[in-house]
Amino acid sequence: MGFKHLFKAQLNWTSKQNAADSSKRFYSKTHQIKIEGKPVLDISAAKGFKGDPELYNPEDLLLSSLVSCHMMSYLYVCSQNGIEVINYSDNAEATLEVNEDGSGRIIEVCLNPKVTIVNPDKVELALELHFKANQLCFIANSCNFPVLHNASCEVFTI
Repeated sequence: MGFKHLFKAQLNWTSKQNAADSSKRFYSKTHQIKIEGKPVLDISAAKGFKGDPELYNPEDLLLSSLVSCHMMSYLYVCSQNGIEVINYSDNAEATLEVNEDGSGRIIEVCLNPKVTIVNPDKVELALELHFKANQLCFIANSCNFPVLHNASCEVFTI
């Protein structure tokens, strides 16, 4: 049997309305998340949902978590397979579908990792390891939507 880790986050939100505005049916979406020992995250809804576009939103954070976890899983499997990675970048996209009743969900994420490696004879393996990284990724394993990969790999040249 495996072992478990517990992660904690504290959310704080306060209404910016005063009692005279109580007839309005709009609440500020801006709030804070505190994680012990780390900087406070100021978060809002996405701009399309009347949030502050200068702040992170839950969809940004979900996509960021997935991209970050995939990269760390990928670097792990590369180290296991003797592949020296010089650079890793990704321009990922998440598609959010909103229903007429206001509910919605992420229906798909496409990761576009671009990797630079040292070993010219391991390009094919480096590309295949994205599948293994996806199998290991804690966040991908927690998602109920497909996580697609459009990976590319190049060899470092001087």
